[in-house]
Amino acid sequence: MSGLQCLAAENIWFDKHRYDEAEKRFYEGANGPTTQQQQQEGQGKTAQHAKGRQQKPRHRNTSSHGAGDQELVTRMKSLELENQTLHKVVEDMRAALQKLESRVAFLEKSPAPAAAPCAKAAPVQAAPVKQVKVTNGGGDDDDDDIDLFGSDEEDEEAERLKQERLEAYAAKKAKKPTVIAKSSILLDVKPWDDETDMGKLEECVRSVQMDGLLWGASKLVPVGYGIKKLQINCVVEDDKVGTDILEEEITKFEDYVQSVDVAAFNKI
Repeated sequence: MSGLQCLAAENIWFDKHRYDEAEKRFYEGANGPTTQQQQQEGQGKTAQHAKGRQQKPRHRNTSSHGAGDQELVTRMKSLELENQTLHKVVEDMRAALQKLESRVAFLEKSPAPAAAPCAKAAPVQAAPVKQVKVTNGGGDDDDDDIDLFGSDEEDEEAERLKQERLEAYAAKKAKKPTVIAKSSILLDVKPWDDETDMGKLEECVRSVQMDGLLWGASKLVPVGYGIKKLQINCVVEDDKVGTDILEEEITKFEDYVQSVDVAAFNKI
């Protein structure tokens, strides 16, 4: 027998894989998909999710690029507006400069106005002409009758009037009362010790009398350790009495007075 005949005589199931596939589909339809198919489906879903996640950043990048482009466009528009404003300002400045140049040129071409006279010339008064009397006697001219320069009597009259005015002014000035400058002085008169008789000391101070001096109120001011000083006020005429003279006269009372100081000095 040949090989083909032998194989035909053999009981071999050549279509087994078809039946296995049909059986598998039957059981899947009855019981649901197997675990291996579920794993394959889960892997497919996981791949789809990963693909979606990869696509999302792309969308985000696209949106960010769109926002950046929008910001760039806005900035370009603002720059264009600013450029237009600057151009307008430059044009206005050019126009003002042209007006100024034209005005300067006009002023340079126009003649300068004549200077006005500072002051009108004072009219010159002609000197009075004196009449000259000419007399003819015996055919000879008498020089004594011709007075070309006037008489000295007018000069004497003017001098007399001037002197009278000076005397009147001096008399008027002498009648005006003169202002006498006065000062108020506060003196501190210090004794030697606490045993000094302050009443006697004040009596000695007030005994100083001179023209232009007027004594005022006084009081005793404690200094320390039981010692008191005499504070006395006086009014003096500045032209007649000075502080140096007062100090010199008061310190002459050496038994009572140690020193004299000016505590206050005020003009009246």
